[in-house]
Formats: sequence, C-alpha cells, structure tokens
Amino acid sequence: MAEQKRDYYEVLGVPKDADEAALKKAYRTLAKKYHPDANPGNKEAEAKFKEASEAYSVLSDPEKRRKYDQFGHAAFDPGAGGDGGGFYGGSAADFSDLFGDLFGGGGDGGFFGDFFGGGRRSGPAANEPVRGANVRTSVRLTFEEAVFGCEKEITVNFKETCSTCGGSGAKPGTSPVTCSTCNGKGKIVQMSRTMFGTMQNVQTCPNCRGTGKVVKEKCPGCNGTGYNQKRKTFRVTIPAGIDNGLSVRMAGGGEPGVNGGERGDLLVECIVSPHPIFKRQDTNIFSTVPISFARAALGGTIRIRTVDGEVEYEVKPGTQTDTRVRLRGTGVPSLRNKNLRGDHYVTLVVEVPTKLTQAQKEALQNFDNAMNGVESKKRGFFK
Repeated sequence: MAEQKRDYYEVLGVPKDADEAALKKAYRTLAKKYHPDANPGNKEAEAKFKEASEAYSVLSDPEKRRKYDQFGHAAFDPGAGGDGGGFYGGSAADFSDLFGDLFGGGGDGGFFGDFFGGGRRSGPAANEPVRGANVRTSVRLTFEEAVFGCEKEITVNFKETCSTCGGSGAKPGTSPVTCSTCNGKGKIVQMSRTMFGTMQNVQTCPNCRGTGKVVKEKCPGCNGTGYNQKRKTFRVTIPAGIDNGLSVRMAGGGEPGVNGGERGDLLVECIVSPHPIFKRQDTNIFSTVPISFARAALGGTIRIRTVDGEVEYEVKPGTQTDTRVRLRGTGVPSLRNKNLRGDHYVTLVVEVPTKLTQAQKEALQNFDNAMNGVESKKRGFFK
C-alpha cells in the first residue's frame, strides 16, 4: 500500500531539490551495495535494491517526479486513480532504456560492467600477439660479490619453440583448425535476460583457451603444446652495488610469446649472504673494531679491515669507547652512478681484558694509584 512505502527522497538519501546527477550518484551507490549478484540469498538486500530502483525510476523521470512531488505515492497507485506507470508499470523495453547506462545496455558494459563482469572484453582477442611470461629464478652472492659485481652462471628450465612443428602444436603436414566452440573468436558471449534487460558475460573460450584455433592431430615432438622444456645455462652479469632482494633482468630470457608475441624476460633475484663483520645500509657499510685501553688513552695507529682490504687509521689520544669514525669512499658503489661510493663507518670499542697476570694487575693498580694521586710502592715502575 502507498502509505507503507518510504519517501523516495529518503530512500535515496537526497534532498527534494536534488538534480539528476545527484540522483544518479546516490542510486549507483545503493545499487552497487545491495545488488542481488553481490548479496546472493540476502532477502533484505534484495528488498533494499528494489526499493532504491523504484525510487530512482520515478525521481529520474521529470514527469513522474512532478506527479510524485504533487500527489506522493498515490500518483502511482492504480486504486487511487493513478496511471500505473510506477516501477513495475512500464514495459520491459522502457525499463531497459531507463537503466541502460547503469547496467550495460548499449553494449559498453555500463556502470556494472566491471563490477559484475558483463559487457567487457577480457584478455586479448584471438590471434592477437601475446608477450610471453617472465621466468623467475635466484642466485646466491657473497657480500663482496654484491659490492663489486660479478658474473654468475645459472641453469633454468627453459621453454623452446618446438623445432618439429614450429610452435603450432600440429603434426607436420597439418594445421590448427578454427575452434568450433567460439568460431575462431577466442571468446564466448553468454546472454541472459534479467528484470533489468539483457546482460552479457564474455569469457575466454575453454576449448581453444582464447587462441581461436584447435589442434586436431598433435605434433609428436611436443605432444601438441608447441614447446619443449630444456635446461639452459645463462651467464648473468651482476652489477656492482646490487642489494639483497633486487633482481637482474635479462631481456628475452623468459617464456615464448603466443601468436608471434615477443618472449618474456628472465628475472634473477639476488640473495646476498650475510657477512661476519660488515653490515650494509644502502651504500654505507658499518663495522666494529676493538682497541686496547692503552691505544685509546695514548693514541696510535691501528689497522681496519674494509671491503678493499686493510687500511691504517690514526687513533687520537683519549678516544672514548663507541667513538665512530668515517672512512670516505670505501662503502658500496651506487647502482645509479658507478663513480659514487658510500662510506664505511667504524665504531671503536675499548676492550676490557678478562684475564690478567699478576704483573699486569700490579701495573694497572699502580696506574690507578697514579691517576688518584697515590704514590706507588714500586717507584721503579714510574722511573
């Protein structure tokens, strides 16, 4: 009954002076949320979808909206003398026209084309060249190999075009024939009539898998696949500065293309083994070097290990533990600029001996006494 229905403006959540664009936007939001295909078996959602559709069918029509604004729901109640031209009163053709731009009428898929899969072409057309898939593998590197670059040999299972059939998959002397399921189109279009009009769903042909051709007599060399699996060894150049998890791309090292499409690429992921001394962060290297208490207090020359080999460094007198020093240009080369290298940061840690001889203990005790102004019992130590 008319008095049981909610106000159409309230249903769509728009003010009474809403324009056509606002009405359509509000309806699209509700239709997408409550459409039966998105809520299978949900009676409440189905009811809200019908309510929103009914409200939009009236308010989007200027003449029906004028009558609704004047008489309310009674304008479309046959028992109240209305014209009966409500949501269910029009013809199927009129209804299809009304929602054509929303539900795919007109052949372009419409608003729900992407959401529900109707009216949109998916995948390449039959006989269209398709690039081959990429092949992924990995290679393990030492820390130094990643820093300075290297060459590695890798062996992968590689697809080669069958030399017997040239990739067609057909027995020599025969050719693939047009697929009878899709008539060579590679796609199957399924039409269905709904309360909103005719909807279409386009799918890849399961018989020819989108190629539009099928092999009747299979090639004995590849069993109709058109390819043979082979193990092939590649020599990969690893650039200096590669980091853990990055990949080196070898163009044309992937799967063969379809219908004359180019080959995919070979992607070699680099797995860098950790180093016992060095830690890396971007192009910088970090390490820790222990020094004795005497060297920290008096200063002097120490040798520090870097990826380039050992270098000498002059420790300043009075150096405190955890002092960080910077060795410029001894880090990791930049992948973007081969002429740039990061730095090597070294943390100097003062070592505390854990085992001392009696003479060493006495010497340290005398040193501590001297530091605190206490005269040593063994004067000869300080002569």
